[in-house]
Amino acid sequence: MRILYLTGGAGQMYCGSCLRDNALAAELISRGHDVTLLPIYTPTLTDEPNVSQEKVFFGGISVYLEQYLPLFRKSPRWLDRLWDSKPMLRLASRRSISTSPRMLGELTVSMLKGEAGFQQKEISKLIDWLKHEGPPDLVSLPYSLLIGLARPIKEALGRPICCTLQGEDLFLEGLHEPYKSEALDLIRANVEHVDVFISVSEYYARFTPAYLGIPRAKISVVPLGINLQGYEPRAVSERKPGQQPFTVGFFARVAPEKGLHVLADAYRRLRASDALGGEVRLEAAGYLAAEHRKYLSGIEQQMKDAGLGSEFHYRGVLTREQKISFLRELNVLSVPATYDEPKGIFLLEAMACGVPVVQPARGAFPEIIEKTGGGLLVAADDVESLAEGILSLFRDRELAEKLGQRGFEKVREHYSVALMADRALEVYQSVVGRKPLMKIVEARST
Repeated sequence: MRILYLTGGAGQMYCGSCLRDNALAAELISRGHDVTLLPIYTPTLTDEPNVSQEKVFFGGISVYLEQYLPLFRKSPRWLDRLWDSKPMLRLASRRSISTSPRMLGELTVSMLKGEAGFQQKEISKLIDWLKHEGPPDLVSLPYSLLIGLARPIKEALGRPICCTLQGEDLFLEGLHEPYKSEALDLIRANVEHVDVFISVSEYYARFTPAYLGIPRAKISVVPLGINLQGYEPRAVSERKPGQQPFTVGFFARVAPEKGLHVLADAYRRLRASDALGGEVRLEAAGYLAAEHRKYLSGIEQQMKDAGLGSEFHYRGVLTREQKISFLRELNVLSVPATYDEPKGIFLLEAMACGVPVVQPARGAFPEIIEKTGGGLLVAADDVESLAEGILSLFRDRELAEKLGQRGFEKVREHYSVALMADRALEVYQSVVGRKPLMKIVEARST
């Protein structure tokens, strides 16, 4: 098949959506499919070979200028190339421009308006490029926040539109009114222009019909998958008590909604009660935005005030090799998110290294843990329950070993990138249809 994926760049951040899109595109390319992965807003950052195109559409600088300075809505394209270039976009990304939804209400609504928004010129650039490149069999949007592109692309190319659902509600719920209501209304109004929606989890497939007004029959579930190359567990001898410090780990974006403060609170309670005795430590890693530096500093200060400053370390942003090495050092991983997380790639990565997890029973976490058996579920928003879950693995190393081994095996059985690609192709084929696809192939051959 010939597939066009749009993927939303996130500047200098490794974002779960970018990693998923790149992994899926790379797997399909390796099978001989003609896949184009086209970045939107900024170049994408991945910890695997990046298969996205050099060209970036809807460059973040242009989108911003067109939103707030009417002059740039009519500027010539040769001038736009200056700030649409990769070097300029990367420079802007390094300046840590806030992507907080509270700051972006007007821009979100404008993008959802499609050709009626202030970025109409950017849509024209994309359509012209697509016509020059030749129509794909299917076009995939990375999330519903870009659903305003569905109608113009479909009208220009006459091809099916797919839209992935992978956590938009967290962004939308942060918008101020009236932008939140306007954005939701615009998404619902554009649902009819999308042929199929792909949810990354069963949980999100249940949640989005009421939230975004999408008929459940229009949603297919394509579970997440990761490239398992390089993921191996520590030797059993290295995980035995006394060999290494008992290490509790956190691997996710460092932000309040991901719950590092909750994990740190549980850790302090365990240490204060002497339940977590001996040599122990709390290790964290992941992207830290400028607006959340005070948040991390507050956690570090709380650990110091409790006399545990030397036991807490923030490792920063990690490469793929560093990530695997980090995960293999852990005895347990926990990312106690304070919202209903629809993805949970970090759980799959930890389990792929044989690390058991302790997670709140919310969002997609229950289905991942139930399918893999690679961890424990605890009550959501309950620090004591989280502490008890961690303590149970500290005390029962045999249980921790069994959970880690089970997760290691079941992630390979249920959550590989190959399985994700298989399921995605089934969905695409159901939309494209075998007869139309054969006609497209025949037309190209002539």
